[in-house]
Amino acid sequence: MIIMSIFKFNIKLISQIFFVIIFFSTLHAKNLDNFDEGDSISNYFSAVLLLNDNQYKESYNFLRKLNGLEEFHNNYSSKFLLSLVNSGKFNEAFNYDKKSEKKYLSNFDCNLLTGVYHLKNQNYDLSRKYFLRIKNKKSKFIINSFISSSLYNWVNFINLEFNDAKNKIESIDSKFENLKNIQNVFLHCFYKTKDTELFFKKLTSNEKIDFSRYNYFYATFMANSGKILKAKEIVNSSLKLYPRNLLLNQYKLDLNNDSYENNFNCKNISHVIAEILYISANALSSQNIYEFSNFYLNLSKYLNKNFHSFDTLLAENFYHTKNFDKAKKIYKEIGKKGKIFLWYAAKQNTKILINEKKNEQALKNLTKAYNQLPEKNIYEKYDYARFLKNNDQFEDAIKFYTEIISKINKNHPLFPKATDGRGVSYERIGEWKKAESDLLLSLKASPDQAYVINYLAYSWIEKGVKIEQSLKMLEKANDLKSNDPYITDSLGWALFKLGRYTESKKYLQSAIKLMPGDPIINDHYGDVLWKNGYKIQARYYWKNTLNLEDVEDDMKDKIKNKLVLGL
Repeated sequence: MIIMSIFKFNIKLISQIFFVIIFFSTLHAKNLDNFDEGDSISNYFSAVLLLNDNQYKESYNFLRKLNGLEEFHNNYSSKFLLSLVNSGKFNEAFNYDKKSEKKYLSNFDCNLLTGVYHLKNQNYDLSRKYFLRIKNKKSKFIINSFISSSLYNWVNFINLEFNDAKNKIESIDSKFENLKNIQNVFLHCFYKTKDTELFFKKLTSNEKIDFSRYNYFYATFMANSGKILKAKEIVNSSLKLYPRNLLLNQYKLDLNNDSYENNFNCKNISHVIAEILYISANALSSQNIYEFSNFYLNLSKYLNKNFHSFDTLLAENFYHTKNFDKAKKIYKEIGKKGKIFLWYAAKQNTKILINEKKNEQALKNLTKAYNQLPEKNIYEKYDYARFLKNNDQFEDAIKFYTEIISKINKNHPLFPKATDGRGVSYERIGEWKKAESDLLLSLKASPDQAYVINYLAYSWIEKGVKIEQSLKMLEKANDLKSNDPYITDSLGWALFKLGRYTESKKYLQSAIKLMPGDPIINDHYGDVLWKNGYKIQARYYWKNTLNLEDVEDDMKDKIKNKLVLGL
């Protein structure tokens, strides 16, 4: 595993070195008499590596030393612009854009930034000019064609009648159908047509796609129209379907306290375009393109600085790129925005601390945040119980799960999760009968839970009971979650216990390919190799198991015996 991670890192490093060589060979070919190539290589190389790690301010500090390089290499201009925007230096970014404008009219990002800057300052004619430059231009990201046409359309809507504006929306490429539907709703909202409510209802009632976020915009539209009771009704009914939605939960509190802020208004073009940029950022984030996702997110924040959902995605991007300090800083600010955001930020910070191997601090911090909540709802209690279970606080977890189960019926969406959590907790403290009962209750309420099936079936196999039944259950789990290493291992182990060694080897071999660092899977694979006559290979995997992390002492003793005596 260590060798592979080093190999992957080296590939990344080599690719960066190759890029820099090509980059500066093009510079050299231009015969730059006054360019300090040695210092520039080191500064640019450092900047690129930092930028790829989303270390924007640090990247900026290196790139700014290369002032004037944009005259010779367009890629530098893009890198510098990204560092400026993602460091929050919007005025400097705009001034840089302005200085370089004549040379980089074709640069998508530069023109996008300048257009957004003028939009922010309500210079719609200038904004339109720059958005026109990027309209229909080829870009390395498919989503950019949606961005360019959408932004140009919206700055034109100020001067268009509704039907003309609607035709513009309808002309959006069909591959962006869902995004077109969202814009169509905002269009009706912007023009405040009599059908606005109908279009919001149509969008948010889509059963194939989760448009729960747009219930928030629906509610804000009603509140901004003076229909507070209707806004409350929308929020309350939406929360029955989407009880975890951050925006809706916080907006409910704000509406009830008559302290809601107008963080989004579809009559404000800047707010609408900020949401379009957010959609694009979310799409890029889902593809692990975090650098440009953050670029669009920061542009969104620039246009609508009070909309907290932009911050949540930005923090998540930093989390996924392991920029934990930056993520924690954002979560700290998010936590100040209200009760719902406080709990969300606390949970996210806890995830970071666990990744940093600071489990005790994570427990302390989340417990403090939980105790600070004025009223604990059922979902917050579940979150806390789940955290306790995942951190081996099984007896405390059982208490919270029991309280939750006592307050909900079997049709509640949390019932199968809470009974599963309590069942696992009981199993880990050795109370198997209670564990088995809870796991069966969970599956009765929701039969297609692959991981619950796996947990119960594997437990039966380890106890030497109901193995045939376990095999059938694991085949179902494997159909539900194919290529899951734990389920694949369990399926192979059931076959092993039934003496079907050839079939077992096939599944256990797949499991170890999927999860080569897991000690149980290595041990199982060693066992099946032995039973299939591959005794040297079996001992190799047993020995390998002893060198892995988190191997319990009783497993070590068993493996040492097998190394001597075999099976």
